[in-house]
Amino acid sequence: MENIVYSDLAIFTGRAHPALAEAICRSLEMPVGQAEIFEFSNENIFVRVLENVRSRDVFIVQPTCSPVNRSIMELLIMIDAFKRASAGRITAVIPYFGYGRSDKKDQPRVPITARLLANLIETAGADRVLTIDLHAGQIQGFFNIPVDELTALYTLSRYFKERDLSQVTVLATDVGDAKRARNIARQLNTPLAIVDKERMGNEERVSALSLIGEVEGRHVLIADDEIDTGGTILAAARIALERGARSATAACVHPILSDSAVQRICGSEIEELVVTDTIPLPEYKRDAKITTLTIAPMIGEAITRIHTGQSVGELFQ
Repeated sequence: MENIVYSDLAIFTGRAHPALAEAICRSLEMPVGQAEIFEFSNENIFVRVLENVRSRDVFIVQPTCSPVNRSIMELLIMIDAFKRASAGRITAVIPYFGYGRSDKKDQPRVPITARLLANLIETAGADRVLTIDLHAGQIQGFFNIPVDELTALYTLSRYFKERDLSQVTVLATDVGDAKRARNIARQLNTPLAIVDKERMGNEERVSALSLIGEVEGRHVLIADDEIDTGGTILAAARIALERGARSATAACVHPILSDSAVQRICGSEIEELVVTDTIPLPEYKRDAKITTLTIAPMIGEAITRIHTGQSVGELFQ
């Protein structure tokens, strides 16, 4: 990375994932901006910026992860605080964009919450958004401000490239995720297979119906953008092993791992789960089977490119 002077750049963090913001700042050899954030006894969030940001290029690192609604509200209040402190430009760095699954009306009389969240971020005063692997690409179009969507697929692919891939097949968890899985398969130069799954209404249960492609006698790498309860990953692994796969490894960008997902996945036949640190993984969600890769240097490079007016897309060319 070039030797760049960051005098007019400032990176701040909310309480959702301060460790990631610190890692980003270490990669850029600069300090995390100083701000005071806490909740009053009535659960109202208070934010105070503790340094001068007038006319500066401000980046706020805040994935909208658990507790999701508090993280979102905290992000909006922080954006408003910096806007009123006369920041020159405000970029919301949202490594994980919550409510990403609510991107369309798939039932009568339901909201499109991803669009609502985009509207709230704009209204609060953000000038642009930097995010990683949205659940659906069309969410970019919900914003009327610039959106830079990074991908952690290259980070995951580099990890697996160090292995013997001659007998590996990448397995997409459903038809909708086939494009993402195909990109990983191309990076690894391996075949692709796809699971045909059905989600049971609004219940977080998944049924794997059939499998398109050949997995018999091969090691399958199950790729997904996020793992919530683990139902999709486990259903995909189950059908692959029933069809004669020799082993199953899972990889995802966003390790939400709700409820007993860690116990279910790590107690299954899945040999390893590889994730990134877009959201924090607390101690009680860690296991010997789980490998965490950092995306801090990638975000740091993207921030540098945005700050200096360079192409962000060139990061992946």
